Amino acid sequence: MQLHTEIIAKNIIRHELLGLNVDVEWKNGKQQKFSGVVVGESRNMLTVQLSKGKRLFPKAACVFSFKLPNGLCVKVDGVLLIGRPEDRLKKVVRKW
Repeated sequence: MQLHTEIIAKNIIRHELLGLNVDVEWKNGKQQKFSGVVVGESRNMLTVQLSKGKRLFPKAACVFSFKLPNGLCVKVDGVLLIGRPEDRLKKVVRKW
């Protein structure tokens, strides 16, 4: 059996996010959007390296648009990313 480790839209929730380019927008839409690279992740936060430095974004309050290595852009509601990175592998997501 061959394991596929390539990041694609179907497996983004279960994949490592560090190093991916990301656009962050707040769900309330009132604050500005940010672009950068994911440099850290905890249970409830993503750390993004912006041009002006690092910034923490709460997963529950944001929508993340990840730019995959194959050129596709995948928009993910941050609520689906809540949890420790190693526990997301076990998480069952029916449809998103």
